[in-house]
Amino acid sequence: MSYNNIVDIIDETVRNIMQHPTAYIISQNLHDRLAQERQNRQQFYEQIEENKKMEFINGEIYFHSPVMLRHNKATGLLYQLLNTYVYKNKLGFVGIEKILISLTRNDYEPDICFFGNEKAQHFTPTQRQFPTPDFVVEVLSNSTEQHDRQIKWEDYAAHGIAEYWIVDPDEQIVEQYLLAPHATTYHLHLKVQQGTISSAVIKGFTIPVTAIFDETDNMAALVELLY
Repeated sequence: MSYNNIVDIIDETVRNIMQHPTAYIISQNLHDRLAQERQNRQQFYEQIEENKKMEFINGEIYFHSPVMLRHNKATGLLYQLLNTYVYKNKLGFVGIEKILISLTRNDYEPDICFFGNEKAQHFTPTQRQFPTPDFVVEVLSNSTEQHDRQIKWEDYAAHGIAEYWIVDPDEQIVEQYLLAPHATTYHLHLKVQQGTISSAVIKGFTIPVTAIFDETDNMAALVELLY
């Protein structure tokens, strides 16, 4: 369901509530639930630990189990390429796995995220929470795929993250989603298993898809990026 469809449903729901004599009671109930959620979110901030991957999603705290080797490998290989290119060209900051981004309602720890210089120049060495990134990568696992393809997919788009990659380490496929100007939902730009993929946000960053999954191809791509 698209963001615009959700907005239409909400508008219709609000109109129906306003026709009901208990509209204020319903409104107060929602207010109380959101207030409790804010308290839960504050507790999340107080208990989050550096050695555990934790996210706050729609009022609930999620602890992530250890990932399989292929998940870790794909994340590390892509980060190596992306971070090298960004560092070489002084384009900003690339975070991996334990960078907590705080959006309007939820807090996520994406597998990889990129912040351009406009945001990154304000980061401090002791910073623990970060603003909306410009580019995000999520590497699929059985426990996270539903969130990656639904809640995060909608939330990242709603907050203007211009590019979102979903990496499937099992099938060795990359899906590239882009956000058109003034749009509120992603469109699938590319779904690829072979050939190259180019970032729309990180200009000039082009790599072979296999370099995300194969160490030999990764090293060759790394050399290309360096020279």
